[in-house]
Amino acid sequence: MTTTPVPDPDPRPEPPEAPLPSDCCDSGCPICVYDLHADAMADYRARLSAWRARHPGAD
Repeated sequence: MTTTPVPDPDPRPEPPEAPLPSDCCDSGCPICVYDLHADAMADYRARLSAWRARHPGAD
């Protein structure tokens, strides 16, 4: 008998993928891909902190 694994209802957040150097056009865009990545990282850190509070000792 095979049991199907149950997905974790509260998985650890995954970090956003970093932009490649070629993703930036170096033209001084008002919102650069690096700015978007920095915002995504700030959101990730906040979500990870909240997850760690819900899962003490998980790391």
